[in-house]
Amino acid sequence: MKTIGAAKFKEQCLALLDRLDADGLIVTKHGKPVARVVPYAQECADLIGSLSDKIEIRGDVFTTGVHWDARAES
Repeated sequence: MKTIGAAKFKEQCLALLDRLDADGLIVTKHGKPVARVVPYAQECADLIGSLSDKIEIRGDVFTTGVHWDARAES
């Protein structure tokens, strides 16, 4: 795992976060580790089927329930 001094981390924080790998980064102060920065674990954003057991469809979802005739004159 890579290490970096706190002052250098402060200077390059945003760039370091952009290049952060799975191992992360150890931040040191006076040569002693004070923090470990690791990437946040992202869960899959796959929404297809994610609510299949949580919702119940009642009735016809393809109609408003109002009958109308598009051919009727005004």
